[in-house]
Amino acid sequence: MRKPILALATLLLLVGPAAAQSLQELSFNKQLTLAKVGDVDAQYEVGVAYETGKNVAVDEAEAARWFRQAALQGNVEAQYHLARLVSRGAKGLKQDYPTALKLYQDAAGKGYAPAMDALGQAYQQGRGTEVDLTKAAEWYQKAADEKLADAQNNLGMLYLEGKGVARDLNKAFGLFTAAAEQRDPWGLNNLGGMYEMGWGATVDKTKALDLYQQALAAGNDRAQANIERLQGKSAAVE
Repeated sequence: MRKPILALATLLLLVGPAAAQSLQELSFNKQLTLAKVGDVDAQYEVGVAYETGKNVAVDEAEAARWFRQAALQGNVEAQYHLARLVSRGAKGLKQDYPTALKLYQDAAGKGYAPAMDALGQAYQQGRGTEVDLTKAAEWYQKAADEKLADAQNNLGMLYLEGKGVARDLNKAFGLFTAAAEQRDPWGLNNLGGMYEMGWGATVDKTKALDLYQQALAAGNDRAQANIERLQGKSAAVE
């Protein structure tokens, strides 16, 4: 009598994991059903769907509503997405820099690197607060320490320009290199600029051109002007 029970248990072990679906694989309607009964991860996914138009019409106000629900349950990614929508005043939402700043501060305090970077931008641009380049640099550094390419680029620019920190071309070069190693489009472009100008490195126009081309291939259209400038100079020399 035990053999059938053992066989059934074996079948469940084999079929169970294969039949399971991740939350992202569920249809939007199923995600919405879960969100309505309080599933925090489903609330976040529904927010993303409404924000990006994934399997549903884009509705940024509705996205904000679901991100808010998830954020109230402690989902830090939802808090960050809500802050972005509020900061830019998405369709159906009033632009509110002070509220966005508070959301970024809370998410950054929880260790979420994108929020740290966004907080740095808020301090750099004076959105919801007074311009404070020293604080901007501090938050960019925290996010850069988490290997966030955006923050590495932003902090690198501050070191390049000597804003909020003492100008340091070597540190700027190192930060752009770290971003470029992640194949980040702006990291590649910025590192190309360092080689072109000889900032933090020996001038190397060939290396600069290669990096600009990599940046363009990675999706940075601004690199095209740099490529044309370098190729134009090369043609003039010839």
